[in-house]
Amino acid sequence: MESHHPPSHEHVDMEMVKMEVNLDDIPGEWLGYVMDLLFENGANDVFYTPIFMKKNRPGTLLQLLCSTAKIEKMKEILFTETTTLGIRYYPLTVHRLERIFEQVETQWGNVTVKKGIYAGQVVQWAPEYEECKQIAISHGIPLKKVYDEIRKSTYT
Repeated sequence: MESHHPPSHEHVDMEMVKMEVNLDDIPGEWLGYVMDLLFENGANDVFYTPIFMKKNRPGTLLQLLCSTAKIEKMKEILFTETTTLGIRYYPLTVHRLERIFEQVETQWGNVTVKKGIYAGQVVQWAPEYEECKQIAISHGIPLKKVYDEIRKSTYT
């Protein structure tokens, strides 16, 4: 059975590809829809960049990362759901940090914090956005204040 979550230990994944297409004449609403489809079907990351194409036509560069096992599904979505006539893709190596999840206590309740570990040291951390957003909304406070409180709680 295939896991939808990458392993949490530090590792180098050599079985990845980066796929990209230049898009023009595509409604902006379609871009969000396509992004959702790509994620739902196994893309690890999807992002858009505004670009200028031939004859200075404005366009959008869609880039995605996925495992080699997902190439055909990604191609199917890109060809059927976008205006592209061609897809570029090439092998990519991804070095992923070890990830641990911890609960941080705040005055508004516990929040999950994801930490990235490199060589035994915490080098990245990020509170779970949806939990922070819910606290901000339910308590009528700025999201920034929630993040600041979590940072203080994490490092004290």
